[in-house]
Amino acid sequence: MAAEVRKRNTNANGEGNIEQPSEPEVTTLKRNVGIVSGTSFIVGSIIGSGIFISPKGVLKGTGSIGLSLVVWAASGVISLLGALSYAELGTMIPRSGGEYAYFYDATFPFVAYMYSWTRTIVLQPSGLAIICMTLASYMVTFFEYCGTPIPPEKTIACVAILTICIINCYDTSWAAYVQVFFTVCKLVPLAIIIIGGFVKMGQGGHTELQDGFKGTTGSVSSVALSFYDAMWAYDGWNTLNFLTEELKNPYKNLPRANVFGVVLVTIVYVLANISYLVVLSPAGLLASDAVAVDWGKAMLGKAYVIMPIAVIFSTFGAANGLCYSSGRLVYAAARDGNLPEVLSYVHVKRCTPLPSIVLTCVIAILMIIPANIGQLVDFFSFSAWLFYGTCVFCVVILRIRKPNAERPIRVFILIPIVFTLCSIYLVVAPIAQNPSLEFLWAAVFIVGGLVFYLPFVVFKLDRGCFDKVTTFLQLLCEIAPSPYVPDN
Repeated sequence: MAAEVRKRNTNANGEGNIEQPSEPEVTTLKRNVGIVSGTSFIVGSIIGSGIFISPKGVLKGTGSIGLSLVVWAASGVISLLGALSYAELGTMIPRSGGEYAYFYDATFPFVAYMYSWTRTIVLQPSGLAIICMTLASYMVTFFEYCGTPIPPEKTIACVAILTICIINCYDTSWAAYVQVFFTVCKLVPLAIIIIGGFVKMGQGGHTELQDGFKGTTGSVSSVALSFYDAMWAYDGWNTLNFLTEELKNPYKNLPRANVFGVVLVTIVYVLANISYLVVLSPAGLLASDAVAVDWGKAMLGKAYVIMPIAVIFSTFGAANGLCYSSGRLVYAAARDGNLPEVLSYVHVKRCTPLPSIVLTCVIAILMIIPANIGQLVDFFSFSAWLFYGTCVFCVVILRIRKPNAERPIRVFILIPIVFTLCSIYLVVAPIAQNPSLEFLWAAVFIVGGLVFYLPFVVFKLDRGCFDKVTTFLQLLCEIAPSPYVPDN
């Protein structure tokens, strides 16, 4: 037990009194994220490598220009419905952790644990790993110009993860500034692509769009898979809900940033795809392995080298946003006892959730070692949409369970219902299209979280055996407990 220190004050007559000990200072996360940086986190997290590689899969799945553009626009609308629903949840439950906090309040702690287990151990680290591997694959294209041997891509990916880890551990303001900078950097080349598309249409390239819906597929499952590709490019629309406790004036800035960010990305994505189609033609787009690079060669000539740079900026910004949000999920789950308590501690000087960020980055680096990390993401992507749909349905559950709770934002009830139905479609249709064993193994892994839930969360069998480890990490990393402090 910490000793209480009292000070003795002496007045002019020599009489003394003992001051009562002051309240200990509570170490909490600081509100350093405003409307601009919040919108940047959303835009920067969404725009990663998806817009540069997904257009081919969407066009192939839909079979026509018209339907492919409809899928891109509809995916933006679905993301907007989700963002609006999350705005109600985030302002009603203003705690960091995103979906985890909403599951915990709306359903049962077990559901929150299963979500935190799946996202903490697999989804977020693997997503961070694959984004940084994409960054590395584009970065190595520059080494041939220098006449030096091409370094291993995995080494570059690991260095990128370590850099992002250091930035996010050092200061939340740094991470926010980095996100704003790379968001601007990635929007500039996308603006070039969009403007180039308008120039090409002025030169007669609009004839490529005249085919409209010619060749549209009749397969419902194929359309679902094209939505899978497009929605993967939109993934990250829920980023800001993971860091509500660090958002300035969250009741106003959270819904505004969610809507601004998703609408901006939807406009950019639709216009960029139109540009791809008029410059490369549908046949050229389907034959391309690197859409943005081939677009650059067709429109920019030797200056096409800026396209790989754009992808590097996009992926680094997306990885930074993912690392920022994923650390907050681990932090929130550990604070509620669903993960080791030390993961909820915060650096006493920097006020950053250092242990949770380090854990996410370490797992991501370990996942870079296997050769087919992309497969791992595919196997588990259906579970992400399962949780997205279930989380948005929490809006309906909370309307029933807590009808009188304060809701600064209240969305129309059909919005979460429509989003939930879309999520069910996105989960079921791809499995129906290709019922492989990988989905079964993914489900087995998710259920495997019970191995830790029953003994350590329900029955608390650890009996303080990790106390010495926690104390050691506190001294080593200068971290302290960080309880939730609601706004007054």
